[in-house]
Amino acid sequence: MEGIHRKKAYAVLGAAAGINLVSGMLYIWGIISRTLIDQLGWSSKQASLPYTLATVSFVIAMVIFGRIQDQKGPRWTATIGVILMGGGAILSGLKTEPVFVAIAFGLIAGSGIGILNVSTTPPAMKWFPKEKKGMVTGVVVGGVSVSSMMYSPLANWLNQSYGVAAVFLVVGGISLVIGMILAQVLKNPPETPASKQTVLERAQSLNDHNWQEMLRSPKFWVIWLMLALSSSAGLMVIGHVVSIAKVQAGWAGGFLLVMLLALFNTFGRFGGGSLSDKLGRLNLIRGIFVLQMFNMLAFTYLRSVPTLAVGVAVAGMCYGAIFSVFPATISDLYGLKHFGVNFGLMFTGWGVGGIIGPMTGAWIYDLTGQFTTAYFVSAGLLLVALGLSFLFSRMKVGTKGTVPGDS
Repeated sequence: MEGIHRKKAYAVLGAAAGINLVSGMLYIWGIISRTLIDQLGWSSKQASLPYTLATVSFVIAMVIFGRIQDQKGPRWTATIGVILMGGGAILSGLKTEPVFVAIAFGLIAGSGIGILNVSTTPPAMKWFPKEKKGMVTGVVVGGVSVSSMMYSPLANWLNQSYGVAAVFLVVGGISLVIGMILAQVLKNPPETPASKQTVLERAQSLNDHNWQEMLRSPKFWVIWLMLALSSSAGLMVIGHVVSIAKVQAGWAGGFLLVMLLALFNTFGRFGGGSLSDKLGRLNLIRGIFVLQMFNMLAFTYLRSVPTLAVGVAVAGMCYGAIFSVFPATISDLYGLKHFGVNFGLMFTGWGVGGIIGPMTGAWIYDLTGQFTTAYFVSAGLLLVALGLSFLFSRMKVGTKGTVPGDS
């Protein structure tokens, strides 16, 4: 029986990572947005709007479907997510007008990606023991960053050969077909009857908090703020990396930086989850904030391709690690029974970061033709997030959960 359980666990883990592999189209938006500006005459704000709307609809869908996933299971919600994600991308390729793409990609595809995000991490974590939470989260979310390594050269080739519409159509078609197959593998593990639960399982069940209890916990709001502030720096670089390369280094090969960012994003996601299991969640979070803060300050002086590559690699690694550590922290504090909706509510912080980062970069670039001020803003937000991490470690009231390294 144990062998069968293990096989099912790894099948769900593989399917979850695979779905995220084909759903990472948000991470090639830097390539798409530059093409929309250069080839179709969109303004930087117009090109940033679909991405920004996608991050907002992403987290709204996560909150709504997180609860549905907890009740009905991940297979049902993942199927809906695949249809919306692939369909929205395909619709965007049929009419590349600013308002239409904002609706089709920003609202429809963005919602689908959010539904898939909340349909993959929770079931995978539920199949594995507590001491592997960070590792499991890293593997699942690592699929997203690997996808941008897969999609970036494809998107660049399609852009040059057929135009930006082909990017939407082909990427949408791939994600729709493969995602639909993998969605059918997702399932939650069977619940252990109370009479057969071990002492450890009973103790862990006492730590299960629903979303109302979580929202009454002061620690949740500190986590939420830390995620919102810290993710803005990574999202600002991701959303504008091609433009940054062109402005600061006069280099038109920025799509290669997208691939590099994706590679180190992957390292951060895989490594961050496992490291947090060993070093403690809070210890790693603080290290990420400090490294990313100094990296943002250094970006002003990165004026060559090699130095930009280093800065982009560090930004991608820190951003990726955040995606592994924060979900594991939420599960440590509030349990796994209601993890779907709790995970979705936590990710609204990422949605706020998705507004702050890309739109701040676009607004400052439209005004000044540079990104310098945006880097200083991002560094300041990370400094505030670092201060909040010390406040978090002193808050002992509001939840019975504990976080490794919470001291």
